[in-house]
Amino acid sequence: MKLDYLSELISRYKAKGVLVDSNLLLLYFVGLYDPERINTFKRTCGFTTDDFDLLVAIISYFKRVVTTPSILTEVNGLSNQLRKDEKRTYYSSFGDAAQSLEEQYTPSADICGLDHFKDFGLTDSGIINLAKGKYLVLTVDFSLSAYLQNVGIDVINFNHIRVWAWST
Repeated sequence: MKLDYLSELISRYKAKGVLVDSNLLLLYFVGLYDPERINTFKRTCGFTTDDFDLLVAIISYFKRVVTTPSILTEVNGLSNQLRKDEKRTYYSSFGDAAQSLEEQYTPSADICGLDHFKDFGLTDSGIINLAKGKYLVLTVDFSLSAYLQNVGIDVINFNHIRVWAWST
């Protein structure tokens, strides 16, 4: 991903907002809770503390960070795999961070009626439906990002930024 293209996308969506997918939102929440836990938690161990710092830097450019109930439910479910002794502190941090997000709701029945639902399921179909013409999508999901690009929805695959950022 070229820097000028990335800068143009961020500039275009700075005021509109960014919609952050589940895996990245989990990285964000775990990193806010304890950056050292990123490397040891099985759901975030594919990321590094540098990835967390990069994600925070990207998110900070946007006036609005958008999510959906389905994304937050997925993140909550994945978070439940933290150790029992961590959960109380983690969920306190989760709750504080969630307060800064703008949650957009689309009824699940509406999402299930969309053509792409059978290929992507509830959460990703909700992202596709919500983002078109409104938000920049930030994801690590290759199939979702490829589909979004094919249908003209602006997307940044975080993996492309990671490769670029850590190779320069």
